[in-house]
Amino acid sequence: MAGNKRAKLKKSAAGIVQSLSPSPPVPEPEDDGLIDDLLAQIDQNNGSSSEAAAVMNSIELRHAQEIADAGVKKKDPRSRHRERQAKKASALAASYEPNDQEADARFEREKAEEAAAIKTACEDLGLEMWEVQPDGHCLYAAIADQLACLSLIPPSKANYQTTRETAADYLSRHQDDFLPFIPSVNGEDGQGATDSTGLMTPDQYKIYCSIVRNTGAWGGEPEIMALSKAYNVPIHVVQWGSPSIVCHSPTGDYVDPKLPSVKISYHRRMYGLGEHYNSLRPKLIE
Repeated sequence: MAGNKRAKLKKSAAGIVQSLSPSPPVPEPEDDGLIDDLLAQIDQNNGSSSEAAAVMNSIELRHAQEIADAGVKKKDPRSRHRERQAKKASALAASYEPNDQEADARFEREKAEEAAAIKTACEDLGLEMWEVQPDGHCLYAAIADQLACLSLIPPSKANYQTTRETAADYLSRHQDDFLPFIPSVNGEDGQGATDSTGLMTPDQYKIYCSIVRNTGAWGGEPEIMALSKAYNVPIHVVQWGSPSIVCHSPTGDYVDPKLPSVKISYHRRMYGLGEHYNSLRPKLIE
C-alpha cells in the first residue's frame, strides 16, 4: 500500500515539475489538478503527509531556481498562486517531525479538542457540518452553500465561482476600505506581508483583486467582510478558541448567531494544510 502511494506521489511530482518548467508547455487545467492531488494527499493527514509536503517543497525550490536562471522578474497571478501553494506545503514539511511522538500526540489532542468545541457550538445552534472540498476555494464554497440555504442566491449559483466574483467586485469598488488591512498582494500570509514598507500601491491592489477572482488562493477576513457587505448578511464563523463564534456584519454591529445568517466553521487542525472552512447547515429533524 505504501509503495503504491510513493509511486503515485512520484508520478504526480514529475508532472508538476514538468508543468513548472519553461518547456514543453502543459495545459493549465492538468497542472492545477496535479498540484491539487498532492495537496489532497497532505490534507488526508496520514502517513504520507510529510512525503507529499516534502515533494511540494522540492518543487518550489526547483521552480525558484528555474526563475532565477531564466532571469524572470514578473509572474502572472496563477504562477504566484502555485508558489503560494508550494510554500504552504513547504512550511508544513518543515514543521512536520514524523519521529516526534510528543508533537504528534499534541497535534492529535488539539485536533480532538477543536472538533469537540465546534461540535458543541453547532449543537447549541441546531447546526450540522456540511464538509467542503479542502482546497483553496473552501471559504467561497462554504459561503456560497450558505447563501443558497438562505435563498440569497439560486442553487444553480451555489459555487465558489459566484462568491469569488462577488468578493472581487466588491473589493475592487471599495479599495479605500480594504487596502489598509491587506498587507501584501498575496494576502496576510503571503510574501511581503511582514515588510514595513507601507501600503500596497493601487496597481498591487488590482493584482490582489485579480487573484481573488481568478485563482484558487485561500480567502480570509477581508473576503468574509466583503461578502457580508455585498450580500448584506451577517456571517458567523464558529471556531476553536475565544471567541468561539466571530460575527462579521455588514453594519459592524453584533448579531445574535441564532438569527438567520451565513454560518461557517473555521478549522486549524482538522485538515493537514491547517486553515479550512466548512458550511454549517440547519440540522434536519429526524
